[in-house]
Amino acid sequence: MYKGKNSTAPPLHSVAPVESSEVKDTWYHNLVNVSIITEFFPPDYAATGQLIEELVTELEKQGVSIKVFTGQPGYAFTTAKAPALEQVGDIRVQRSRSTQVWSGRIRGKAINGILFTLRAFLHMIKNARKDNVFLLTSAPPFLSIAGYFAHLLLRFPYVCLIYDLYPDIAIALGVVSKNHWLAKFWRQINRKIWQKSKGIIVLSPAMKERVISICPEVADKISVIHSWGDPDLIVPIAKEHNWFAKEYNLVNKFTVLYSGNMGRCHDMDTILATAKQLQNEPIQFVCIGGGPKRESFIQEVTRLGLKNFLFLPYQDKSVLPYSLTACDLSLVSVEVGLESLVAPSKLYPALAAGRPIAAICPKDSYLRQLITDGKFGTTIDNGDSDALAAFIRKLKSDRQLAEKMGNSSREYLQSNFTPEIIAKQYLQVLEKSMM
Repeated sequence: MYKGKNSTAPPLHSVAPVESSEVKDTWYHNLVNVSIITEFFPPDYAATGQLIEELVTELEKQGVSIKVFTGQPGYAFTTAKAPALEQVGDIRVQRSRSTQVWSGRIRGKAINGILFTLRAFLHMIKNARKDNVFLLTSAPPFLSIAGYFAHLLLRFPYVCLIYDLYPDIAIALGVVSKNHWLAKFWRQINRKIWQKSKGIIVLSPAMKERVISICPEVADKISVIHSWGDPDLIVPIAKEHNWFAKEYNLVNKFTVLYSGNMGRCHDMDTILATAKQLQNEPIQFVCIGGGPKRESFIQEVTRLGLKNFLFLPYQDKSVLPYSLTACDLSLVSVEVGLESLVAPSKLYPALAAGRPIAAICPKDSYLRQLITDGKFGTTIDNGDSDALAAFIRKLKSDRQLAEKMGNSSREYLQSNFTPEIIAKQYLQVLEKSMM
């Protein structure tokens, strides 16, 4: 499954709000040359890499010239090495020579990120052109710093794509204190980066408000563009016709699926408490993926003696159409205090699967408005395992309601969050950055 962070229809840009349904097919005819810098790209299965691959594929269909600079695989199924230079259709992919070391450890990830950032800086210096815009992702978190300094030297335009907002996440998780010199420096350099950028893309309205609170003068540069799911790749499949459901004995069990990263930003405690309540009922919990919380979560399940959990590793992208539809309910979760710092990308493929969604999140999370608008599930307060257990029992006993919510999931995605719709929104920001 997509790692981590596997994303309504908010304004595209605060200067000239545009709803996704209003995006026209005639505005993207101008030639745009885009260089995308991201540490992760397939064969990595990290969520950011998978999403960028889908984005560049859709942008290429719309006539955009694209180059990708990325790293060697750190999270891959079959290979630890990928070609240094690869041509995928009209998309040119160049990979850094540096390899991933200790990818499963925090210190190793930091070292990998620093090495990639240094190589990305040299790449930008070597390849910058005034008719080329750089799209700088937040993978690794300090990549935009390299883009900023390269811009100071060569004055090329760049757009920041913020998947996760640092150092705020590190502060919220207690990794570093708010008054630490590193946090203060990072905040200060972020302001300079955003001020010099031609555009800033965030994944939710709450993230936009957080960026504005840090740097009010960039408010008119910020575009809220959600993540997406591919309804052509992921199509609803009845469990009785689904080989994945058959293989893991899920066909005749009401199945609750958590698919994606079990990270520090995700509320796993509420899921565990809910499963404990339902341990004597014919309900199966399935967790697919990895992440920092996975091992401790499995240990706690074992300690409690729970028999209603099935843990599986990340699945290859070709398996997703089957793994995501081998359930009756999908779960999405965000920890308290992180609602404006992260946006769960796992929501959107789950919508494509045509299943109800239960989102465990703080009261002011943007997920609540999405689910209210789309009517495809419910939201649960962090820690309220009683409410989640009650919703699961309700769906289990009322299959018509479950089917109705599942249909609404897919309809909402197709109206708002397809790759084509989202790519047009990205292209609008990129074109504006060239003006």
